[in-house]
Amino acid sequence: MKRRIFISTGEVSGDWHGAILIEALKQHATAKGIDLEIFALGGDRMVATGAELLGDTVGIGSIGAIEALPFVIPTLRVQAEAKKKLRKNPPDLVVLIDYMMPNQGMGYFAKNELKVPVIYYIAPQEWVWSLNDKNTRAIAAFTDKVLAIFPQEAKYYQNQGANVEWVGHPLLDLMDRVPSRAAARQQLGIPEEELMVALLPASRSQELKMVAPIMFEAAQKIQAKLPHVKFWLPLSLERYRADVEKLLQQYSLNAKVVSTPSQTVIRAADLVLSKSGTVNLETALLNVPQVVLYRVSAVTAWIARYILRAKIPFMSPPNLVQMEAIVPEFMQEAATPEALADACLELLLNEQARQHTLDNYAKMRDRLGGNGAIDRVAEAVLNLL
Repeated sequence: MKRRIFISTGEVSGDWHGAILIEALKQHATAKGIDLEIFALGGDRMVATGAELLGDTVGIGSIGAIEALPFVIPTLRVQAEAKKKLRKNPPDLVVLIDYMMPNQGMGYFAKNELKVPVIYYIAPQEWVWSLNDKNTRAIAAFTDKVLAIFPQEAKYYQNQGANVEWVGHPLLDLMDRVPSRAAARQQLGIPEEELMVALLPASRSQELKMVAPIMFEAAQKIQAKLPHVKFWLPLSLERYRADVEKLLQQYSLNAKVVSTPSQTVIRAADLVLSKSGTVNLETALLNVPQVVLYRVSAVTAWIARYILRAKIPFMSPPNLVQMEAIVPEFMQEAATPEALADACLELLLNEQARQHTLDNYAKMRDRLGGNGAIDRVAEAVLNLL
């Protein structure tokens, strides 16, 4: 008998996690003799693994209240179309991946209208920045199971009444598949002695405006101190190429823009200068020192500080795992080109600082639950199915 799963996610990282999950689900379903059909909100990566896309959500993500406004109507439109198709042909189970506010809407819909089981995998990081427990209680109410990737996440949602299984972090296995530094450098044609810094400014359009200019000015300062440095920039989306290349010319950076998977470029690098996000954890697991930055609009920052009274201990995932500053991160006004360049130069030139980072990475890895997470996720989904 054919069984149907609907997976809902958004943005570049969600599409990536969704594709990896689909591969594992198909493998485990075949072993169990289950004929699986998968529908999704996501992107090209999920399509490549065999999902039927009900709507493309990769390009409509943002961070920040003001920044999200242009994406509200496109998100509602895509979800309305998906809901119409799901009413006609309901799934047997719904899996939500990250994508906080849009996926809450899909969760209510699945539970209350479709009346099918709901799993939340990579749940919103309420345990880091929640202002109250309203959203958490809502997630606990519409989910049949939360598959937690961080130990703190599992504990938090369990305390809020959710049925939680801590599966560990899937990036442990995924980063083990990335070529070695020597192989990555050979693949990219980078000599072993060449000093290379990877720049990762954007997976969302807003980041091209808010993050990329600060990052490139910092890179300009690094280049002034170390003229022999080469910058590589792997694109998260090909559609960003023209804007990125224009900015790089503006800052006169000796940089190469590529469509190579970012993990290969990271592995080949001596340092990564990156926006905050999943890529920070990838970088840590690939054992490359990094500096992290993030900025939202001044209005969004003001609302967060003075209206919502939000206090975020850390932004980058490696620091969230340990709840301590194992990688330098610079947020909002602190993210100046000067501060970023100084932190980068310290990690490039000070061997003791580099080694301290690598030692902390090893401790962080030990807290991520061990290998096999994606298989545990696939088994949990199919067991509930």
